[in-house]
Amino acid sequence: MTNLLELYVKLGGLVLVGFILGRKLPVTVPTHLGQFIFWVGVPISIVSFLRQSSLSGQIWIAPAKTRSGLSPDIAYLAILLGAFLAWLAIKAQVYFRNPVPQQSTQASLILAAMLGNTGYLGFPITLAIVGKEYFAWALFYDLLGSFPGAYGLGVLLAARFGGGIHNHWQIARPILINPALWGFGFGLLFREVTIPTVVEFCLEKFAWSSVALSLMLIGMRLALLKSWRSLPQAGMSLGIKMLLVPLILGSILPLFRLTGPIAKIIVLQMAMPPAFATLVIAETFNLDRDLAVTALAAGAIVLLVTLPVWLWLF
Repeated sequence: MTNLLELYVKLGGLVLVGFILGRKLPVTVPTHLGQFIFWVGVPISIVSFLRQSSLSGQIWIAPAKTRSGLSPDIAYLAILLGAFLAWLAIKAQVYFRNPVPQQSTQASLILAAMLGNTGYLGFPITLAIVGKEYFAWALFYDLLGSFPGAYGLGVLLAARFGGGIHNHWQIARPILINPALWGFGFGLLFREVTIPTVVEFCLEKFAWSSVALSLMLIGMRLALLKSWRSLPQAGMSLGIKMLLVPLILGSILPLFRLTGPIAKIIVLQMAMPPAFATLVIAETFNLDRDLAVTALAAGAIVLLVTLPVWLWLF
């Protein structure tokens, strides 16, 4: 409980600082800060934390391998389950009441239910609760699960309901130029390379500074939210993303021989609020932007309540 309270003070304090700055600074600052974190902060942080993480054993079949030799990816299961439950919820909403939600709103609902903030928010929470030794599990979950799920399946879904895909480069471009993947590859190649102590020290301090900036960025995004009118619809996606999916899949993790800190990391990643990618995709394909922003903001607040529940259950 002491560690959890300390975590809340750190996370809440940084988000609050970001919220205050978001009210004071020009609206362009969060955009520029987000670009800096995306292009510079995240890849360097990945290189630094990879040098301190354990990559042995079953991490290379991340996240799970069953007795029968199959290796289903829990991240993909979480994404597909979230999308399926959101689709069922939309069908139920249509059945019990009219009017039918617009296709752009349906797409944003499904995206918010299937894509989690496993990077900007999942990384610092994992590092604080479990430590750097198991950070690679959170990293693999994000880069090999959430990221292709967002810019692969997520883009295809958005194109189906939104503005359409004009060429295949729209899908390939964000994957090929993603600096996090390049940082991941560079970190693996140079993980065992010896560097001067002062460089290692600066690298680690920069990595933790990037984590702090990402939390402040969440606060800035919250400060820019002008309306909560989409909250009822966003609540449906949040219930699926942050409650049903981690509860269902978290309960079967022992079947994949996943227990202890590793299971805790996977449950925490599954329970993260909607990802920033949902807003990026919504803006690109003309989906329901208000719903995407509301889901992001409300999800960050709901996490304060759900986080201790998952730590207690798992």
